[in-house]
Amino acid sequence: MKKVLAVALIIIVSAFGYTRYNRYFAITTKPKINTITLKHKAQEALAFCKKNRYNEDFCFLVDMSIHSGLNRLFVYDYKKDTISMRMLVGHGCGKNPWSFDWSREQASFSNVDGSHCSALGKYKIAERAYSNWGIHIKYVLHGLEASNSNAESRFIVFHSWEKVPEKEVYPDGTAEGWGCPTISNENMKLVDPMLQTTKKPVLMWIYK
Repeated sequence: MKKVLAVALIIIVSAFGYTRYNRYFAITTKPKINTITLKHKAQEALAFCKKNRYNEDFCFLVDMSIHSGLNRLFVYDYKKDTISMRMLVGHGCGKNPWSFDWSREQASFSNVDGSHCSALGKYKIAERAYSNWGIHIKYVLHGLEASNSNAESRFIVFHSWEKVPEKEVYPDGTAEGWGCPTISNENMKLVDPMLQTTKKPVLMWIYK
């Protein structure tokens, strides 16, 4: 009986070690970002900005198809036609526990209040206000599509959070909140001056 238990314990430990090794070995083979797709999105976003009189100097593109431990929020500079900043961004935890990274590879999306999910679609980055999180700065988000029309009533805002790292953490993921796009405190210090000085609304497009 003792031998059977010992063998079972060895199998369990080995399986755990193998899974852990596989997960962390992936850090040397992390996926590459499809820059061609990103550029196409940037051009679509620019057309929207021109049509709707939004800021045509830069916009925020968030590709939720990317693993949350990798940079997936991109500030696209239209003057230079390139990405000027890239950073981690958190999404909603959904039915998973808050502040973990359980849906780092495949997030769920919803526009429903209480779902704790992020919502896909175009947003207008609007009023700057006080936040209880991060460096106490948030930007109100106005959902511009049917897929994110409840952003204001759900209190979905753009803010920073201590749990969001500054650098990529793949194969781990970014901590998940209740649906807000969250970035690191240091990155908010970089984008906040940009948003404060713009005279036109800025577009944030969250897509998959």
